[in-house]
Amino acid sequence: MRGLSRRIMEHAEALPEATPLCPAALLHLGKRAAVDQALSRLARSGALMRICQGVYMRPIETRFGSRAPRVAKVVAALAKMWGETVVPCGGAAANCLGLTTQNPVRAVYLTSGPSRRLHFGSSIVELRHAPRWQLAAPHRKAGDVIRALAWLGPEEVEDGLEAILPTLSEEDRDELAAARAVMPIWMAEPVSACLAHA
Repeated sequence: MRGLSRRIMEHAEALPEATPLCPAALLHLGKRAAVDQALSRLARSGALMRICQGVYMRPIETRFGSRAPRVAKVVAALAKMWGETVVPCGGAAANCLGLTTQNPVRAVYLTSGPSRRLHFGSSIVELRHAPRWQLAAPHRKAGDVIRALAWLGPEEVEDGLEAILPTLSEEDRDELAAARAVMPIWMAEPVSACLAHA
């Protein structure tokens, strides 16, 4: 391994799982063009994974061989780095809330940023740009409810609410009520009606 590539790998190995490696953050190790070439070589050799354009990560070594970093950790790290809100899609939220037994075929997350694809070897994770109301209450149960209802659609929103509301804490209900201002009318009206009778 050439000198710069070795220094990049030594740097990468000292970082926690799912820490993004970007060329601009490695300029203390060499000039930009050389860093870009070294990252490309390391990705081609399998020493690093190219997650998306300009973002690399170190695979994790286990006793069973190497694996990709955990998707949830990668998504959280990228959301922080990009300054975006990124949350699981409505189908995943509906599954977590027990509204469906279907598991999405492909991992999909909603983002406030542009749509992108993340590559984990042969697996692809989609980041889809979503409207602001679908990103309300990120990483909170009330937000999961909003995304699950969006996935169910206008025809099933009332049935979904009947199933979900008994499982919500008072704090979750208050957060759901507060989010009505950003919901589309087809969701805000039944949410208001159900919360009034709960």
